[in-house]
Amino acid sequence: MTLGLQLGYWGALYPAAHIELAQEAERLGYDSVWTAESWGNDCFTPLAWIGANTSRIRLGTSVAQISARTPASCAMSALALDHMSNGRMILGLGVSGPQVVEGWYGQPYAKPVSRTREYVSIIRQILAREGPVSNDGEHYPLPYTGPGAWGMGKGLKSITHPLRADLPIFLGAEGPKNVTQTAEIADGWLPLYYSPYRQEVYADQLSKAKAGFEIAAFTLVNMNDDMEQALYPVKAMLGFYIGGMGSKQRNFHKELMARMGFADEAEQIQDLFFEGKRDEAIATVPDEFADEISLSGPRDRIRERLQDWRNSPVTSLLINGDATLLREMAEMVL
Repeated sequence: MTLGLQLGYWGALYPAAHIELAQEAERLGYDSVWTAESWGNDCFTPLAWIGANTSRIRLGTSVAQISARTPASCAMSALALDHMSNGRMILGLGVSGPQVVEGWYGQPYAKPVSRTREYVSIIRQILAREGPVSNDGEHYPLPYTGPGAWGMGKGLKSITHPLRADLPIFLGAEGPKNVTQTAEIADGWLPLYYSPYRQEVYADQLSKAKAGFEIAAFTLVNMNDDMEQALYPVKAMLGFYIGGMGSKQRNFHKELMARMGFADEAEQIQDLFFEGKRDEAIATVPDEFADEISLSGPRDRIRERLQDWRNSPVTSLLINGDATLLREMAEMVL
């Protein structure tokens, strides 16, 4: 099992420490570093900056939102970064949610699974560079012949020769159909919540994954002798995502928590969050759930529980933290 550094998205300001953290992670032997986007910074620009200031660590997007750019544009960014980093690029993709897609990108969210399949197919064609790219799907028709078309479009092949036709593509997926498709068409999976103690939740969906399929799981790590304090950041994150990262009608994080055995609690968390009772929503997150998807507590306890992650299908733990935490985890895992 390897380690990756998950830097996430920025928030209000540019986090200047990210370069130093990535360099420290590389020095410690971390396998990868990941950047994200929400409705602020993009994920490719900071990853390019990190790539220019490192030499070995793999560079991943976790995740590039597919509604933010066309498949061809996304492939161009990945292709360029792969060349400039000497083959270190991992293209992590995700559909985000209807609030962001329709509210920020101004696009319909309908049929995210089939949309993802088309998106990946087009990127694979571009990277393979075997001929002009075409797609007769409903989401990304190429050449485009729909309303407003001049009727002059033609299939094109990338001018730039990709460094690798097999540049790895990972997908961030939560729903059962999306995870099943991820195992079929992608090289790796980026689960948001994963419990090594409930492997049955995803067992059937991952059963057809090809050899070498990677699972890079984001895992909050909080070393603290006080378990209540150690679990609080995890519960705060879950309270926000399950309560507020989605509408009352559809919240994929809430639905996943329900599939993992905590349906009643997920419903209560969302109700409290929408009532403005955020502290109560956080307190309602079960300690058991927060503990299972994280590494929390005293150092020795975390060391013991790492064995449960090693015994799972997870191939890499993506952690977020300061240089001290990076060194602690490297000592225990690497």
